[in-house]
Amino acid sequence: MVELNLSGKTVLVTGGTKGIGAVLVRTLLDCGAHVAAHYASSKPAKGEKSNDRLHFIQSDLSKPEAATALWNDAVAWRGRVDVLVNNAGLVAPTTIDEAIPEWLQMWQRTLDINLLSPALLCRHAVHHFREKRGGIVINIASRAAFRGDDPHLMHYAASKGGLVALTRSIARGYAKDGILAYIVAPGFVRTERQEGVIALRGEQMLRDIPLGEMARPEDIAPTVAFLASGLARHATGTTIDINGASYVR
Repeated sequence: MVELNLSGKTVLVTGGTKGIGAVLVRTLLDCGAHVAAHYASSKPAKGEKSNDRLHFIQSDLSKPEAATALWNDAVAWRGRVDVLVNNAGLVAPTTIDEAIPEWLQMWQRTLDINLLSPALLCRHAVHHFREKRGGIVINIASRAAFRGDDPHLMHYAASKGGLVALTRSIARGYAKDGILAYIVAPGFVRTERQEGVIALRGEQMLRDIPLGEMARPEDIAPTVAFLASGLARHATGTTIDINGASYVR
C-alpha cells in the first residue's frame, strides 16, 4: 500500500482559508507538507496562526501584479516552493443584458482572478522549477471548462477553459525540465459559498448528478495530495474530473 508522504515538500495553495482550499491545506499538512496558504479577504479561522509548517499570505489576486509578491513571499518562507496549487477563483454572475461597462468589468475581474493571476504564478513557478530541476503545478479548473455553463456564467467557463489550455501547455512544454502539470475539474461542490444556491436550486442540481450527491471539499483534497506527491509523473497534462458523472468524456 502506498502512503502519501509529502514531508520535505513546500506547497503554495491559493484561496487556502475557505471552501475547497481550506480542506486542501489541512490535507496537505496531514500528509507532512509545509503549506503557504494564500487568502484575499477570508482571514484564517479564529485561533489559526502561521507556524513552522503553515504560513498565511494575504494578497488580492484581482490585481494580477500582486501574484509576484505572493510568489516571492512563499519562496522566501522556506527558500523554495515544490508544488503550486492554483485554487482561488471567482464565481459571480453577469448577463448579456447588463450594460456593457458593467459586463466588461465583471469579465475582466473574473479573468484577472481565474486566469491572469494563476498564469503569472505559473510563470514564476516554471522559472523556479527549472532552476531546481523539477516541480508540480496543479490547477483547479471546473467541469464548466469542458461542457460550458449557464449563460450568466459564460465568463467563468471561459476563464476556466483558458486555465485548462494553460496547464496543458505547461505539461507539454516543460516536461523535459521535470515540471509536471495537472488539472482537477470539479463539478458542483458543497461549500459555504454554494449554500445559498443549493437552498434555491438543490433538487435541480442533484438531478444533474448521476451519483445523486454533490462532492465535498474532502472529495477533492485527496486527489490534489496524490498529484502533489509526484507519484503520477506519466499522467502529466491530464485532467481529473470530480463531478459524480455529471460530465464524462
